[in-house]
Amino acid sequence: MEGDKDHYDKEEIYSKVIRAGKRTYFFDVKSTRGNDLYLTVTESKKRFNDNGDSFYEKHKIFLYKEDFEKFQEGLEDVLGEIERLKEDDPKYRVEESKEEKDSEEKDESYTKTKW
Repeated sequence: MEGDKDHYDKEEIYSKVIRAGKRTYFFDVKSTRGNDLYLTVTESKKRFNDNGDSFYEKHKIFLYKEDFEKFQEGLEDVLGEIERLKEDDPKYRVEESKEEKDSEEKDESYTKTKW
């Protein structure tokens, strides 16, 4: 039975938790019995059932070493395209808030003096 335990308890090498609003992402680097590295990415969201009890809904992907480079290239490509699309779309442009504009106007109304 000891061999079965090893099968289920993969060695965790590195872990990173990212809290993003209502979601939490877990990036876990693990090692197989053959000492090959793989990555699990888990999305976790807190949910409530009809009784009001909370539970966590989880979605997980496994990424194996032979796919690391292709996955990274694809992710970088997609994120770059998102940035490009955001630059072209006015709804994503960052505009100064009214408070920032008012603050700048107040700053300009003062005279700089040297003591």
